[in-house]
Amino acid sequence: MTGRNPDPAALARHLSQPPHSSSGPQRPEASAGAPYAESCGEFDIRIAHDGTWFYHGSPITRKPLVKLFASVLRRDEEGEYWLQTPVEKGRIRVDDAPFLAVELTVSGEGRMQELSFRTNLDDIVVAGPGHHIRVTQEAGTESPRPYVTVRERLDALIARPVFYQLVELGEEGPGSPPGFGVWSRGEFFSLGRVA
Repeated sequence: MTGRNPDPAALARHLSQPPHSSSGPQRPEASAGAPYAESCGEFDIRIAHDGTWFYHGSPITRKPLVKLFASVLRRDEEGEYWLQTPVEKGRIRVDDAPFLAVELTVSGEGRMQELSFRTNLDDIVVAGPGHHIRVTQEAGTESPRPYVTVRERLDALIARPVFYQLVELGEEGPGSPPGFGVWSRGEFFSLGRVA
């Protein structure tokens, strides 16, 4: 690590460039599998509990810019969050989960129903294989903290009203004793203890 602070504005400029030939700069998706640049410190970027992105303590209000940054967001095996491209890599802080699931759409019924979540950045995630719903308990309380996997190691916190919708859809599931949860794409997801 070089210790310098990378510049998010420079990162945004790089990301917004159109793809060039193989001899020029490439967008991250054009360089899949290529090694990333050496870590170059920390961006002064934080994602708050409600999914708001902050830079130097001020909210980033331009949604396209946030989506651009989110497209290169990664989480390593140690749980650290990074913005990384083939030329720049910097750590960021995440208070809870980097995304917020703000809307639920239900299609079908029974075990093969599909639960589709829309995130605060307009990603659509259908619960099922590779996109699991999990519920943890908030430290020191019995309050549920529900999440859905958006992509590898990156979760969306399920907003409280959306979680209430899940609870209304809940039913007894397989197992002994039977659990309480929801089905989506043939998988049963426990919602934990529900009063």
